[in-house]
Amino acid sequence: MCELLGFCSSEKTDIKEQLRTFFSHGIKHPHGWGMMSEAAGGRAIVREAGCAAESARLAELLEELSPQRNCLGHIRFATVGSIKTQNCHPFTGRDITGREWTMIHNGTIYSGKNMYRYYNTQRGDTDSERLFMALLDEIDLREEHHRLTERERFETVDRFIIDNAPRNKLNLIIFDGELMYVHKNLKNTLSYRRLGSGLMFATTPLDDGEWQPFPMAQVIAFRDGREVMRGERHKGIFVPTLDYITAMDAMNI
Repeated sequence: MCELLGFCSSEKTDIKEQLRTFFSHGIKHPHGWGMMSEAAGGRAIVREAGCAAESARLAELLEELSPQRNCLGHIRFATVGSIKTQNCHPFTGRDITGREWTMIHNGTIYSGKNMYRYYNTQRGDTDSERLFMALLDEIDLREEHHRLTERERFETVDRFIIDNAPRNKLNLIIFDGELMYVHKNLKNTLSYRRLGSGLMFATTPLDDGEWQPFPMAQVIAFRDGREVMRGERHKGIFVPTLDYITAMDAMNI
């Protein structure tokens, strides 16, 4: 199991304290960390295969981090894929229009036979990267016909997640440069709270603020710290099997 953090705001906000708390959880998720931050008008992606709580590189990065409007963070406990930088989140790539997409995932793909076609072309060997590649291909398929509107982008992401949620654990945060898409389908994971003019999403609460459970099995898109679109609730809720629970217990998750 991994942990996710997302922040979406209309104003630049100092979130260093929350990020430090989040990455301190790397003690229990020691196999890698990554962060998407805004810098010099663009996006910076930094990833490292190692414990976030012990990373001098991350400590320096957080010390120098400027206030953020949109930010993603991930800490990894390897369940699928080896321990290497290529398997650390976030995953990022561009669609055929040049739009940059970035994704972090907490979960496992159990039912995704159609995604194995990416096995020989992906950079790492995780199911999360294959999921991201499949999403980009779906976006490109739609973009081939005409340039997607914001609503059509949302509908494409929403349908992709709905189609892939059954039997899979899909806690996701996706950013397309304008919208931040958030989804969970496992109970008792992913909460959110208002922080200044923005919203912060995290697998577990990071401070004493008023955290609320994020809605189950529903894709919601945010811009500038406010909800702008919401998909229909779906039935693809992930229900852990006894084998899954036993495996998580064995890994102290």
